[in-house]
Amino acid sequence: YPDNQKMVEEARKRLLQVQEVIAEREYRVGKFYFLKSSYPAAIARLQSLVDRYPLYSKADETLYLLGQSYEGEIAMLRKMDVTERQELERLHKVNEAVLKERKLQRERMISDFAEKAAAAYSKIITRYPAMDRADDARMRLAALHQPIPRPTKAALALNKAEEAGRGEQTMLSKLMSGFAKHPDTSSATKIGAPTLTDPNLVSASDIVQRASRVASGTSTAAGGTGNNSLSVQAVGTSDSQPPQDVPTSFGSGTASNGNNNGANGNSSTPDPNELKPTTSPADSTQAAAPDPNELTPTKSDQPAPPPAQVNELQPGNGGSAAATQDPAATADGQQLADDKDLASSKHKKKKGLHKIIPFN
Repeated sequence: YPDNQKMVEEARKRLLQVQEVIAEREYRVGKFYFLKSSYPAAIARLQSLVDRYPLYSKADETLYLLGQSYEGEIAMLRKMDVTERQELERLHKVNEAVLKERKLQRERMISDFAEKAAAAYSKIITRYPAMDRADDARMRLAALHQPIPRPTKAALALNKAEEAGRGEQTMLSKLMSGFAKHPDTSSATKIGAPTLTDPNLVSASDIVQRASRVASGTSTAAGGTGNNSLSVQAVGTSDSQPPQDVPTSFGSGTASNGNNNGANGNSSTPDPNELKPTTSPADSTQAAAPDPNELTPTKSDQPAPPPAQVNELQPGNGGSAAATQDPAATADGQQLADDKDLASSKHKKKKGLHKIIPFN
């Protein structure tokens, strides 16, 4: 019902609240895997979360945990250089050639994981510059010796509007949360469009398989293939084999394998048990008469396609006109935010009892 604007706006807010609850559940599962040092499972959960729910209230925390998971993989790989040599020395089976090859494989994986971690930290700065983890992401990029990006003014204004549209759980609601029959949705934003099309989910097995391909050198960090790529050739198109006719349902074509039951081997004998059509081939080209009792769908019965996901500020939703414009469409949207704007985004408005507490 796109004509009913009030109903559409209410449905949009409700959907944002539902996605906030689902995203919170996925975040807790991903954090559980991270604390258990099951980094492939944590990466799969957290990456799927940021792809499906970009308006989640802990999107910056999710990306930061994603980068930490990649760094956890790097730390485990670096420990293997020492532990593997010690184990082989204990068994008196030290082979320098094998150790060098395995160390080279681990270096490839470390380089790939470092790029993935830097991409997660960079997305915090460019997409969520007004949230708490932006400063931590800059420090992690500096520690990884990666370039630190700078967000645009449009991205900063958009993220500020999203944060301003979020509520806060009161002290009474925190006390009564253990007795509530429904989850808390106060942190859901009221700005932006919810995700209506789910992207492909990332699985832990895909993470492990890709890391194995990177270690063996068959896949680059950008997802390309190396020298061990597979080639696909269509069957029956080579020069050594002549093209073969496709058998038809009327038994008039040639056999596909060349071993026919006919006398000359060029034509197949029709099967007497094969079902024949009741109409001739000439009549099959004519269109059948429409049934007058058949129900035909009207134009209004067809569902409307989902709108394009832009997650921008819309006019009338509390955002400025500059923030509603596409950053790629205007030159002002491409202007980078200065240090003054980034510093002012960290001063959040105090609510509740925090207004009367001077040291908080």
